[in-house]
Amino acid sequence: MPKTNSTILVVDDSPESLGMINTALNNEGYTVLVALNGDQALNIARKMPPDIVLLDAVMPVMDGFETCEQLKAFLPTTPIIFMTGLTDSENILKAFAAGSVDYVTKPIKPEELIARIRVHDNNARMLNNAQAALDMVNQYVLAVNGSGDILWSTPQTQQYLDQLDVQSSQAERVLTQHIKAWLANHARAEELVITAFSTPLTINFFKQTNDNAYLLRIIEKNTDSEVKRIEKSLSVTPREAEVLLWLAQGKTNREIAQILDMQPRTVNKHLEQIYPKLEVDNRTAAASIAIKSLLGVSLMA
Repeated sequence: MPKTNSTILVVDDSPESLGMINTALNNEGYTVLVALNGDQALNIARKMPPDIVLLDAVMPVMDGFETCEQLKAFLPTTPIIFMTGLTDSENILKAFAAGSVDYVTKPIKPEELIARIRVHDNNARMLNNAQAALDMVNQYVLAVNGSGDILWSTPQTQQYLDQLDVQSSQAERVLTQHIKAWLANHARAEELVITAFSTPLTINFFKQTNDNAYLLRIIEKNTDSEVKRIEKSLSVTPREAEVLLWLAQGKTNREIAQILDMQPRTVNKHLEQIYPKLEVDNRTAAASIAIKSLLGVSLMA
């Protein structure tokens, strides 16, 4: 019998289906938990979190769609596979919207079901292993779905959000709104700068998993020390140093204005004062000097 450490929760109001699936999974070495309805499934999952959930869509009292949504609230990274005789597009889309990763139709073919379980189990393990590794190396990383909802975040990320000038729950709502729009606009190649907090938050795309989760990294920038370094080495005002810092990171005047909460024309005025001080006549040259300043490179190099 194949060896596996995975636990699968099977939720179906049909004892016959439960028996058939239980036998097939036991033969593959899986530990199987069974529930006849949504309430039982939620109680079992809270006490013994499964690695995968197999869920019937049509059940009395609480249907599979509502059960799925409630399970995802406390098992955000656990794969949920729907099993049902409903084959119309509306119900298939409804299943995915509720948080499932896959959909198999009845009558269930054990070989096909087990093949799908293995794929999603491996994907989930890879994601969990990546999360554990990131936790150990103090990375500011979070995983989100296509709607921008946070699936998980490293402890360092949660601490970072807790230190922002708003409540953590509000910070997550703001993050979700911005990330959803960013992903929808296919802007993953560019950094996402969120200026809704007292300190701008910069996020970049890290990786997309096989289960369509997006790994994102928060770029922690110690802007205060960088601004002071530019101010001191280039003999500019604190505000001019701030403009140069973001100029060095390739931001446009409009983006700099958003980050520093000023009008774009004010950015232009600062640049007009900066150019003579640096003995340059364009933004590219000014950015180059600012970058050298941040790197500690001699301006004569």
